[in-house]
Amino acid sequence: MHIAFLTSEYPHELASRSAGIGASIKNITAGLVKHARVSIFIYGQDKNVVIRENGVTLHFIKQKKFKFFSWYFYRKHLQNYINSYIVKEHITAIEVPDWTGISAFMNLKCPIVIKCHGSDTYFCTLEKRKQKFKNYFLEKKALKSADYILSVSKFTAETTKRLFNLSKRIETIPNAIDSTKFIPKPIAESKLTILYFGTLIRKKGVLEIPLYLNKVVEDYPDCQFIFAGSDVLDYETNTSTWGLMTNLMTNVVRDNSTWLGSLPYSEMQDLINQASVIILPSYAEAMPMTWLEAMSMEKALVTSNIGWAKELMIHNKTGFMANPKDHDCYANHILQLLNDKHLRYTFGQNARAHVNSSFSLEVITAQNINYYKTIVS
Repeated sequence: MHIAFLTSEYPHELASRSAGIGASIKNITAGLVKHARVSIFIYGQDKNVVIRENGVTLHFIKQKKFKFFSWYFYRKHLQNYINSYIVKEHITAIEVPDWTGISAFMNLKCPIVIKCHGSDTYFCTLEKRKQKFKNYFLEKKALKSADYILSVSKFTAETTKRLFNLSKRIETIPNAIDSTKFIPKPIAESKLTILYFGTLIRKKGVLEIPLYLNKVVEDYPDCQFIFAGSDVLDYETNTSTWGLMTNLMTNVVRDNSTWLGSLPYSEMQDLINQASVIILPSYAEAMPMTWLEAMSMEKALVTSNIGWAKELMIHNKTGFMANPKDHDCYANHILQLLNDKHLRYTFGQNARAHVNSSFSLEVITAQNINYYKTIVS
């Protein structure tokens, strides 16, 4: 078998950007490469480069602009590029994300498997945000044209099916994590620290965080608050999301807060390891890699309790779950963990055990191999 992926992001020094989808692809290819040939086509890049790394062929495809209808002609450019390798390299199938329907109007010479990581339509619905019609049209066109559809969570599959009125069957294979690379390291806890990591954006629930912390400092005035992730312009106010967050903080919370921006993977792991409690109150996810990474590193989490969350977390076992808008409940869960070091340890151990049994690279690779074998047959 030769399995390919099409993506706009990938964690690599040559890639122009990387986020959760890119991380999930890199994780699963580490498992797949032991059983099949793997190629990754990374579009929207600064230049054309083809390299082979760790058994995987990486195609960095330069972004091209056209005088008219760039969205269409660039897709056709990608189609022609990929087709030449499908024929030459005997690619079995290509997996494509649902986001903005990149495979719409592509006629590829192998089966297209769309993986639902969360389309623009999906996220706009969860956020109750107005969507551009073009994005909905392209996503629906891509999904209707796909030969097969996968999803990273049952919640995302069911929501996508309803939003696009799809009749196709959607299988669910979660994201994988290599738990041998996300390992807890014992440290001497010098001070209590609460960590949020991920993009600073409204849909991640970050504007609720100051309202939790304002309550936490009433009991723990010396607690430190760390934020790691890139800041984005808030779509409602067109201003910095970090600026909006600091405006909601009391003076004590503001003085105790540090925003580190976007960090490399190696530094991020150290930061996760040093945290006492991790808070992830997102409103809109599909199968967040950040949650899996924190769970694998035996961290006590307080997360949202929406849809996909119940497929990842087990309330009162791997951590606490709460509605992000319920500020009192969320803050109380944080305080419960700060008050009880043994509870933090127990939740962390349970979380890693849950990751190893349900989301480990070995488990999810086997599911992917079996899935692609059905396509071949």
